[in-house]
Amino acid sequence: MNHPRTFRAAEALAAAALLALTAACGSRLPQSDFEHDDRPPATARGAAEPVRVGIVTSATSPVGGSAFTGPRDGAKAWFDRLNARGGIDGRRVEVRLCDDGGSGVGNNECVHRLIDEEKVVALVATTALDYAGAPRVSRAGVPDIGGQPIGAAYDTYPHLYGVHGSEAPRNGTPGWDGKLYGGTEVYRYFKREHGARTAAVVSYNQSASAAYARLVERGLKAEGYKVVTEQVDFALPNFRAVAADLKQQGADLVFDAIDGHGNARLCQAMDDVGARVTAKVTNVQNWTSTVAEDHKDAPHCRNALWVTGSSRNFEDTGHPAVREFRDATEGLETHSQWQLEGWAAARWFTDAAKSCARTGITRACVDAHVGGARDYTAGGLLLPVSFRWSPEPPATGRTCLSVARWRDGEGWVSQGDMNRTCFTVPRLAYEP
Repeated sequence: MNHPRTFRAAEALAAAALLALTAACGSRLPQSDFEHDDRPPATARGAAEPVRVGIVTSATSPVGGSAFTGPRDGAKAWFDRLNARGGIDGRRVEVRLCDDGGSGVGNNECVHRLIDEEKVVALVATTALDYAGAPRVSRAGVPDIGGQPIGAAYDTYPHLYGVHGSEAPRNGTPGWDGKLYGGTEVYRYFKREHGARTAAVVSYNQSASAAYARLVERGLKAEGYKVVTEQVDFALPNFRAVAADLKQQGADLVFDAIDGHGNARLCQAMDDVGARVTAKVTNVQNWTSTVAEDHKDAPHCRNALWVTGSSRNFEDTGHPAVREFRDATEGLETHSQWQLEGWAAARWFTDAAKSCARTGITRACVDAHVGGARDYTAGGLLLPVSFRWSPEPPATGRTCLSVARWRDGEGWVSQGDMNRTCFTVPRLAYEP
């Protein structure tokens, strides 16, 4: 069986690193910017009362204006199509949006407004840089469905259901006694499938970036890799020197704990010095259709980009569930894996609400349906998601991977069946 929480959960630290890196540049948190759905409410005489849901997104944050909006856009697209087809049991879904500005204060304000004032049945596709309002959501018994685990909230509180599931007790303490655990399946994949033996980890000389790099290094060493560590000065990074050393060391893989701009510069430097690798491995946040533009000056590195995750490639239009997503979002300028996961989160809420329609679509009913999930896949979009909690952290786990690589002219090309690309690997502890 596929275990839901993996070493990829540690990418939450990467988001924290991005925040710290941006803050170091002198950015400050914007004021909370609350948004309302601008579609007319279903208040016509005789119309059924709408089902109200909330979406909290750090749409304006120090990390950047579009860094966290993918899940929101995917969820909105699902609900738009659902309403066009009659809603849930004849009831329209009314979406209330709230931008928390990437701050804890803003997040608490969003949670208060949506839960206490707007009286939403559930939160869907939450993507918050600082989920400070999570304890309040949990105390209110409001199901938070399909949120992105940027931080430890989804492994800490009951009633919060991350898009990739959780085995943690979720009793108010992160993971097991304050520690989270994840597997090394990403590193095992490249070792088994591509014969990789030497891996480089690139980070800034900044605490959050360095901490995430150390975590990746531990996982690589557990899989028997020779690990080359490269650290650059955050203020004056010399990526050319790093790229030259990568070439000299003969690195097969490159992982990083740096921001998107730094990644683009690193890729360009690798092309400039002729550093060729089996894979430049990125994470799900960068699984987007904008690769050609983002890495326009690095054609060799660009075509060595690989990504791993827990959901079906948004380019896999041969799958009916992906094709439905792409048809509904064809008007968007770009596409991303986080959009697909937001779409899956909205579908998950809808499936739960439909099961409650006869007795009443309430917070408690929806919560019970989602909390009892056993290998939920959103029609094949997700690797099986469950919330079977384990009293002790498993020493090992069997975990599956969705893998894709970038090819100019083709986009992200899936590498095998995600439900069969599976590994039994050790689970390593880390502190969130």
